[in-house]
Amino acid sequence: MCGIVGYVGSRSATEVVVEGLRRLEYRGYDSAGIAVVADGALASTKRAGKLANLEKALHESPLPAASTGLGHTRWATHGAPNDRNAHPHLDESGRVAVIHNGIIENFARLRSELESAGVSFASDTDTEVVAHLLAAEVAAGANLADAMRAVCLRLEGAFTLLAVHAEVPDRVVAARRNSPLVVGLGDGENFLASDVSAFIAHTREALEVGDGQVVEITPDGVTLTDVRGAPVAERRFHVDWDASAAAKDGYDYFMLKEIAEQPKAVADTLLGRIGADGELSLDQMRLSDEELREIDKVVVVACGTAYHAGLVAKYAIEHWTRVPCEVELASEFRYRDPVVGRQTLVIAISQSGETMDTLMALRYAREQGARVLAVCNTNGATIPRESDAVLYTHAGPEVAVASTKAFLTQLIACYLVGLYLGQVRGTKWGDEIGSVVRDLSDLPSKVDQVLETMEPVRSLARELAGATSVLFLGRHVGFPVALEGALKLKELAYMHAEGFAAGELKHGPIALIESGMPVIVVVPSPRGRSVLHDKIVSNIQEIRARGARTIVIAEEGDEAVAPYADHLVRVPECPTLLQPVVATVPLQVFACEMASARGFDVDQPRNLAKSVTVE
Repeated sequence: MCGIVGYVGSRSATEVVVEGLRRLEYRGYDSAGIAVVADGALASTKRAGKLANLEKALHESPLPAASTGLGHTRWATHGAPNDRNAHPHLDESGRVAVIHNGIIENFARLRSELESAGVSFASDTDTEVVAHLLAAEVAAGANLADAMRAVCLRLEGAFTLLAVHAEVPDRVVAARRNSPLVVGLGDGENFLASDVSAFIAHTREALEVGDGQVVEITPDGVTLTDVRGAPVAERRFHVDWDASAAAKDGYDYFMLKEIAEQPKAVADTLLGRIGADGELSLDQMRLSDEELREIDKVVVVACGTAYHAGLVAKYAIEHWTRVPCEVELASEFRYRDPVVGRQTLVIAISQSGETMDTLMALRYAREQGARVLAVCNTNGATIPRESDAVLYTHAGPEVAVASTKAFLTQLIACYLVGLYLGQVRGTKWGDEIGSVVRDLSDLPSKVDQVLETMEPVRSLARELAGATSVLFLGRHVGFPVALEGALKLKELAYMHAEGFAAGELKHGPIALIESGMPVIVVVPSPRGRSVLHDKIVSNIQEIRARGARTIVIAEEGDEAVAPYADHLVRVPECPTLLQPVVATVPLQVFACEMASARGFDVDQPRNLAKSVTVE
């Protein structure tokens, strides 16, 4: 979950690394640090708190000029987020510097061994053991890359490690195991990072680093091996967005920018999915039609917001394919001995493609013989690489920790998967698929319509900034939307928020209703699901009778709910299964404005990081 950057070349390493850290701060902002190799020595500065604290320290006491360096933004695991636990960590001689993303699970035993040998520790982290182990290997005659390979063989857990040595001014060595790492390929310079956004201002050419691999970069080349030293084949890719896509472009927050980008993101995810013959064509669908026809169960595994996308997918997949679909929290999946096998299709949803819980669920499913399809926004990430098939969303970079455009594009991707299964299995006729595709194609403009009418929602959020609790209700696909709305409010505004299936009200949650409590209700379309619509109108009456302040999201033309709504938010008409794409947007805006009104950091909420790369 930490941000890591390494650089070798001819530019100022301090400037390149700090710029990269600025683009990666969403991955961790408990502390930040940098080390450079200059004149046969290491120079390092690190500070607790956000990157601005490090930048202030560097302004007051600049590091010496150097063209090799590494830097880190931390999301704390072992040790409090303070100066002494910030990365980089150095060995006792100050000749080796290490940064780390992940958890070294056997660090306590390794630390005990080192302390018994007389090594003194300067921090409480698991990372520091690596610096001392690397220094010992180098002292015994190994070069830095060989030392890294030897140390990796002793480590247990998940990690990305970057290291530099004072006596090797032109190289950075790195290793990864179950944690993200990518190489940026430049001209006379090369980069290492946990995300391509760190170096996108300098190059859009990148190289994947596979699991269990060690990479060494110099200004002139890249060497990639496994942990035994055997060369491995390179897998290069081109990043299809540039640095401007990861900038705020005048918005106060990245989240506001990313909410505004949703019409384009939805359109981009749909782009190129329809062949000239009118049939769906999914990129990198490496599963044959025969394999997909054998599927007798679909299981979606995901975490957080992606899990809510999976809950919506369940309704669409079962409706369009008549294949049973289960949705599992990835963090629980492999621990409950799930029943999956060769006829199971597991859909793993992850924006980053590095979510550790989802990756472990994927690996378990493959061990059981299941086929795995990834829905992911990040080219070259681990989850799509280890899946049998992948459907990339094309949301572009998402910097704000709270997911917005990634969620909407995950919904679109899941709809496409459901339709594709229906097409292959013959449960949907071509004209039926064409009709849904046309409805999907209308969604970008409908999301745009919603965005144009959000000022009353912003005003309402500011008015309710002092509320202590907000409840969200929904039925059918509105239930996952309610869960997503509650999650956004918890993430950003640090307040109690819960999402419920509206039919469950009388089974307990109605006890929470009190005078003046805001309750947001996602109302299904009266067209096609009229029985659900009637029932949720009854639910609204029940909570209003007990004093709730009702905030109703309903489609244009639905007048039946108007008498019972203290605040009515209109969204365009959509087929019921597609309504989450438009109904979610007001909840995103509401949470963003609520957090801002309460004085909180919208893009970097406390205790959270964008990509959860540890279990």
